[in-house]
Amino acid sequence: MTAALDYAVQNADVFVDQLKDFLRIPSISTDSVYDADTRRAADWIADDLRSIGIPTVEVMETDGHPIVYAEMGDDPGKPTVLVYGHYDVQPPDPLELWDSPPFEPVEKDGIIYARGACDDKGQVLMHVKATEAYLKTTGELPVNLKFIIEGEEESGSVHLVPFIEQNRELLAADVVMISDTSLFADGVPSITYGLRGLAYVEVTLTGPERDLHSGVYGGGIENPVNALCKMIADLHDENHRVTIEGFYDPVRELSDEEREGFRALPFDEEAWLEEAGAPATKTEAGFSTLEGISARPTLDVNGMWGGYTGEGAKTVLPSQANAKISCRLVPDQMPDDITEKLRRHFEKHVPETMTLDFKDLHGGHAAIVDTKSPAMKAAATAMEAVFGRTPYFTREGGSIPVVADFKRILGLDSVLMGFGLDSDAIHSPNEHFGIDRFHQGIEASIRFLDAYSRQ
Repeated sequence: MTAALDYAVQNADVFVDQLKDFLRIPSISTDSVYDADTRRAADWIADDLRSIGIPTVEVMETDGHPIVYAEMGDDPGKPTVLVYGHYDVQPPDPLELWDSPPFEPVEKDGIIYARGACDDKGQVLMHVKATEAYLKTTGELPVNLKFIIEGEEESGSVHLVPFIEQNRELLAADVVMISDTSLFADGVPSITYGLRGLAYVEVTLTGPERDLHSGVYGGGIENPVNALCKMIADLHDENHRVTIEGFYDPVRELSDEEREGFRALPFDEEAWLEEAGAPATKTEAGFSTLEGISARPTLDVNGMWGGYTGEGAKTVLPSQANAKISCRLVPDQMPDDITEKLRRHFEKHVPETMTLDFKDLHGGHAAIVDTKSPAMKAAATAMEAVFGRTPYFTREGGSIPVVADFKRILGLDSVLMGFGLDSDAIHSPNEHFGIDRFHQGIEASIRFLDAYSRQ
């Protein structure tokens, strides 16, 4: 391991230059205009994997963007690690809010600014470079290693689950390593052991068959926007608890140990509020803000529209009102079950003067990992060596659906060892990634492979 660590230090600048090359490829999976570039990104990472000495590397076709697969080693005496990541990126819009072109990486004050810098090109490349450090020094790895790097994470991973289901034997491993999450704070080592799931729906209330003159019909025809506003307002009670019948029934409650862990985290609520640009917090009664944003279920309206929203005045009584609603789910809440409960709630409360259209858009399962497993202990050992302090185990409020898919299909837990920060502006203009964290991630990956091989 020492030789690999030395190699990583000696080639630090080369690794950064390679990351910049990767970032110059506009692999926007959601926009067909960029299909050729997305393919180019797949070929780039595949070529890099070949160049470092991995003997088996394939760009495997799907009905969408390809999946890059690589493997090295089949020693039955070694554990097998499956590294997952993605080479596609979010669209960069709005372009006018970027301080520099999104696909022309700029290095400033030790930070790389570019679309995909943190999510996920920089983070997946950490593991590739850690592998290179071993192969270019000792010529072998302390574990059997596999890579699965997809090109549709930012567009729903439509073809990933069928790929996993069709390639169970190929993807057989002991654990999955994913770096697509964040540190708890800059300089604060952490390993994510829980993620929330998701249920996402769209509702439409329709009253009259067309928009009506509010002076002629107002007072005689019920307004769909007014009605939907009331329905949405009633989705939470005075304690900020969701009022959907049965919503909390399957929720796995936080243990005393978990709650103590939340209290131990160095969470600066005032700084968090300032970063959010909000004047105050609003959390479910009986839970801290940190628990509320990472370990409790939620219901939020993500968008709402209806009637006239253009410049000036237009006195109409709208025909329709629409809303998009998402629920973040915790372990034991099932997306299909919560979606059905949402459907029943809206059907029960729709006014007699209107009709309801309810659409299930998509969902994902929550995930939780045993912090005492061999792989999590190895990750903790690696992170402590890098940062010089014991890492925290944390839960994140977001969702990575493939974590639950790996567990359901392959029976594998995932180690979520991310090096991003919530302030890295992923999915936003001026996305960035600290070069120091890029190098820390490479070192942590080197140390993890060594520590896990000895568990």
